Amino acid sequence: MHMQHLKLHWETNRIMANKILFTICGRAGSKGVKGKNVKTFCGKPIVDYTLEIYKKYKKKYKEQEIYLAINTDSQLLKKQIQDYETDCFFIERKEALAGDVVSKTDVIADTLIQTEQIVGNQMDIIIDLDITSPLRNLADVEGALRLVTEEKECNYAYSVTESRRSPYFNMVCENKDGYYDRVIKSTYTARQQLPVCYDMNASIYVFERDYLLDAKSENRKAHIWIMEDTGILDIDSENDFKLMEVLTEYFWRKGKYQEIKI
Repeated sequence: MHMQHLKLHWETNRIMANKILFTICGRAGSKGVKGKNVKTFCGKPIVDYTLEIYKKYKKKYKEQEIYLAINTDSQLLKKQIQDYETDCFFIERKEALAGDVVSKTDVIADTLIQTEQIVGNQMDIIIDLDITSPLRNLADVEGALRLVTEEKECNYAYSVTESRRSPYFNMVCENKDGYYDRVIKSTYTARQQLPVCYDMNASIYVFERDYLLDAKSENRKAHIWIMEDTGILDIDSENDFKLMEVLTEYFWRKGKYQEIKI
């Protein structure tokens, strides 16, 4: 079904899912921006903007059984979330999952397992929202979720923006001889010829439960939810952080992202 038809269909139909687990994962340490998961962003703790979208989703879909689990080893992040007065489960970050090279998918899967043990029931869908990608609308979460709940065989969806560069055309990497080539060698000579590529912006991940618990399998059937290109994919440096604040204030003045303006 064409995306425009899908969106029209979605506007008049409720999301069909019974038990949904939202996860928010944030380590105390960070190499790029020190303490980025607990920094003040536009006058509020940065996690508040993600909690606000969760709160709006839960308020809209009262018929669903919705849970929130926070996976962290940061006492300050826990306090900020408690101050926001959000009902949630705090999942202690295991030491084995606290390193820089640990897959976030493994952390989300462990959060699911521990939450199901607490609740005593299985989830249907897991939605992970990234703390340091605060510019998202409720419609973005709904759209990514519907790809998994309504698209045939789709078991995984994630948010992206259209890429400004292409591995076929203007991205290079070092080869085995120490020289540089395009990431993907091709015969393309003009941008108009290129396959459309996307940047994963880390804002939203949606998993079917069984796929998440076996995410290293060959059974991936993924779709993408295209979000607005805000100019920054993720906050990985102090400059990113400052620029994202400037952009957020600009978007608010233009009437965008009002759902997270708190």
